[in-house]
Amino acid sequence: MSQGRRSRSVGVGRAHAKAVLLGEHAVVYGAEALAVPLPQLTVTASARWSSRRTEGPGDVSFTVTGPLSRPVAAQASDGLRRLVRQFSPTPRTEDGAHLDVTLDCAIPHGRGLGSSAACARALVLALADLQGRQVTEDETFDLVQTAENVAHGRSSGVDARAVGAWAPLLFREGEVRELSVGCRGVFVVADSGVVGRTKAAVEQLREGFQRHPGAKEEFLRRAALLTEEARHALAEGRAEQLGTRLTDYHEVLRAAGLSTEGIDGLVGAALTAGSLGAKITGGGLGGCVIALTTPEQADEVEQRLRAAGAVRTWAVPLRGSFRE
Repeated sequence: MSQGRRSRSVGVGRAHAKAVLLGEHAVVYGAEALAVPLPQLTVTASARWSSRRTEGPGDVSFTVTGPLSRPVAAQASDGLRRLVRQFSPTPRTEDGAHLDVTLDCAIPHGRGLGSSAACARALVLALADLQGRQVTEDETFDLVQTAENVAHGRSSGVDARAVGAWAPLLFREGEVRELSVGCRGVFVVADSGVVGRTKAAVEQLREGFQRHPGAKEEFLRRAALLTEEARHALAEGRAEQLGTRLTDYHEVLRAAGLSTEGIDGLVGAALTAGSLGAKITGGGLGGCVIALTTPEQADEVEQRLRAAGAVRTWAVPLRGSFRE
């Protein structure tokens, strides 16, 4: 990190949600994953020095607004406190000044949309802004991973990269590259209203691999094939094939026991409404569904998903860059 400008009285940083198209769970084992940004769902972090004195140096408090609950905010703050300690200190932290952080988060927690990573990224950028520093993407990634590894255990890193991206990404082992987009379509994301259980899903999958010889290899083989075919379909404008690969990947996750009856109902509703494909997105055992549809069919798909139990939906046009 290098000094970029004078420190400010308030630092502000922003990030957004993401959704994984294909590659959940397989990415933890070194396989590729495809992800898209969801710029409609944002988090803004504000950081400022407080005049109140504290007993120890570098003390920090968090205020969270939006759909995050207080228990969730408390849990997330453990990783965020670690992030603050990792961030290069300034004389203000050394002399015992108190840091007040406000996180205005519109990303529902526990839905596989990257809320914790987005909060961490927004905080990194707010601290950099407050302290008049410049941070590179790699430095930001490392700091976000510091918080993510506290919150979730070993994190693949896909969330840390995708919550700052403005184009669909191919992710593998910490490295990313932007994807070519030749398709015309709309992604509809539907919130089931049920918090996903990523850690439980990861453990369930691991136990299944241990019980059934060859299951891990077959899971990774199938996941890699579908992800590769989806990447080519996305680039070459074959929207129907991309949609089919989404649905096929959902079947892979469902067969591993990572879906739920409610999620399967939403997937079915999306397909019945004319979606080109649909699947669970994120860690599993709850969370969200993502469906690919034509622009003409998007409203109908959203209506059917809400009728099937989705508590909210978002429509995200598919394009090469998601910057407005």
